[in-house]
Amino acid sequence: MRKILPAILLSLTTCATLAQAPAQLPFRNPALPDEARITDLLSRLTLDEKILLMSDHPRIPRLGLNLSGQVEGLHGLALGGPGHWEGRVEGKPLPVLPTTTFPQERGLGNTWDTRLLQQIGALEGYEARYTYQNSNYARSGLIVRAPNVDLSRDPRWGRSEESLGEDPYLAGILSVAFQHGLQGPDPLHWQAASLMKHFLANENENGRSHTSSDFSERLFREYYSVPFRMGFELGGSRAVMAAYNSWNGTPMMIHPVLKDVMINEWGNNGLICTDGGALSLLITDHKRYPNKEQGSAAAVKAGINSFLDSYIPDLTQAVKDYLITEPDIDSSLRGIMRVWLRLGELDQVDNTPASSDPYGQIGRDGTTPPWDRQSSHDLARLATQESIVLLKNNSNTLPLNPTALKSIAVIGPWADEVLLDWYSGTPPYDVTALAGIREAVAPGTQVLFDNGSNPAQAAALAKSADVAIVLVGNHPYCNATHWDECATPSNGREDVDRRTIFLEQEDLVKTVYAANPHTVEVLVSSFPYAINWSQQHIPAIVHLTHNSQELGHGLADVLFGRVSPAGRLVQTWPTGDDQLWPMLDYDITHGATYLYSRQPHLYSFGYGLSYTTFHYDSLKSSAAQVTPDGQVNLTVHLTNTGTRDSDEVVQLYVRHDRSAVTRPQLELKGFARIPVPAGLAIDVTFPIKPRDLAYWDSVSHTWRVEAEPITILAGGSSDNLPITTTINITTPAEFKP
Repeated sequence: MRKILPAILLSLTTCATLAQAPAQLPFRNPALPDEARITDLLSRLTLDEKILLMSDHPRIPRLGLNLSGQVEGLHGLALGGPGHWEGRVEGKPLPVLPTTTFPQERGLGNTWDTRLLQQIGALEGYEARYTYQNSNYARSGLIVRAPNVDLSRDPRWGRSEESLGEDPYLAGILSVAFQHGLQGPDPLHWQAASLMKHFLANENENGRSHTSSDFSERLFREYYSVPFRMGFELGGSRAVMAAYNSWNGTPMMIHPVLKDVMINEWGNNGLICTDGGALSLLITDHKRYPNKEQGSAAAVKAGINSFLDSYIPDLTQAVKDYLITEPDIDSSLRGIMRVWLRLGELDQVDNTPASSDPYGQIGRDGTTPPWDRQSSHDLARLATQESIVLLKNNSNTLPLNPTALKSIAVIGPWADEVLLDWYSGTPPYDVTALAGIREAVAPGTQVLFDNGSNPAQAAALAKSADVAIVLVGNHPYCNATHWDECATPSNGREDVDRRTIFLEQEDLVKTVYAANPHTVEVLVSSFPYAINWSQQHIPAIVHLTHNSQELGHGLADVLFGRVSPAGRLVQTWPTGDDQLWPMLDYDITHGATYLYSRQPHLYSFGYGLSYTTFHYDSLKSSAAQVTPDGQVNLTVHLTNTGTRDSDEVVQLYVRHDRSAVTRPQLELKGFARIPVPAGLAIDVTFPIKPRDLAYWDSVSHTWRVEAEPITILAGGSSDNLPITTTINITTPAEFKP
């Protein structure tokens, strides 16, 4: 009897633990420290359950766990769209859900508006919560794959539509604003989680599954990693996706930099996931390991704690074969559990949120779906207006006077369609360019339409009208039926880089212009184009990106002068392919981007015109000298000297004239989109810290501030900086990362 009593007691204790109500389990108690809750949960999981938690949207019914997965959200939550992001349950597709859709991320970058990006992030996070917690929808994710902070160093990159531009500071600041909106202001709870992608330097599509992006540690620190670091340190993100490619020969999903820098220096103690199918590519394309058993073990040891791939039998076998230990699994899981804690996922019992969760009632309270609210429609329209860049406007061709025109010819293959890209959701409605123009003109004005497929017919229509508006550009996913297919050379998409930056549809522009010299070109495109002929001949050119549900309204608002355009380019537009370096040359110091290129360009970084004029009067510094750990404030004084109210994007750059090392010829270090009423003057102040002007010393692995004069320049674009001043950094200094 004495010999079997301990076994009976153990059995009773186990049964009592299993029978304990889920609400009483310590890991569900928000009053306990996070790490104590995680430790408790880990103690209750079997090895199989721990491995399962590394999948997307895992469920462990016996503990009442139904945990958030990932959703796409590049420029609005995606629960539909061309990529079919609506999801599937037991192999069956779920119904498409409409969501508010904004301009492509490139277009959002063109706004240069941090407040707007924060508002868009806030709405997207709210929609993620609403659809996740509303029992009518019950979609799978609060972990939103956005923003994409990859830098578009080359305009041929097939996914540059997904980038906020070529400048690391601009991309970083805009990303941080979006993250603040998405995640919300509560210090302990997130509305949704921001998962940045793709770490790191995933900026070529052809061969991305096996190629290596090669560049120095200094460029890693000063350029490619900057928006990610800012996202972690300033944006509060604790989630990231590792890229397919290698950096200097080591695939990113097993690169030591994940732990050495991202976790240990930048504080990302959260989620690090693979890209879709990346574990398999580690074996088949990178040929790094003979099988997924060894590959999955290496990935977890490197910091990966979430797989978007089949991995469970391989990682399970890796534990059995002692390639990795259960404590290794536990250590890795802590990261993703911290994300679920912030989302309130471990507080809920039977889908009932804790009272302490400020976002717990979203979608449960019977409110109107956010995509049906007028405020959401207004925000999409505002984003579209602000994203539009006026590239040319000879003799004040724009804005058009809607009451003076008797007829307008609208010509273009997609003028009566809003094209969605691969990462878009399905909008609740859309307004095409043609519809927006028809709505904006005076009663009685004829708005004629031709898709441009017959050049003679398009020319005849253009000739018959007072003005011709010709819409040209690209198709966001090449109008292709196969994944890696793109028939038009100047077009690109995921997995396909562009073969040229010359626009084939410029032939249609030439035809229309020959028939009617009163022609306005509207370039609706995901990419920069070398439209040299258009710039030379067409009186007015505007650029905007695809995808917005309010595309037509936003475009018409600018064309007819309801708003003055103030969008600015986030990437240099070259004059042709001959200005581009080899696609796999990641060393931008060879002459890529506005930072290092000395070639004349079609349009410069930060370029964009307005319907008014601005005069930059002065640039004053709060001090002539500054210590390495100090700060100076630079104040720009400018005046709207025109007759229209308008936003202006004030840009502040620095130049190192006496640095001991090669530095960029210009670096953006401050910007602000500011409304300026006609005839009024304003002051805009930017703080500058010498610490932010340091360069990376790859020998000592430290940041170095030089004792040197710094030239500060300000103006409306990188090629129009009329006011300058100089500050002196008094002494050198060294900072550890």
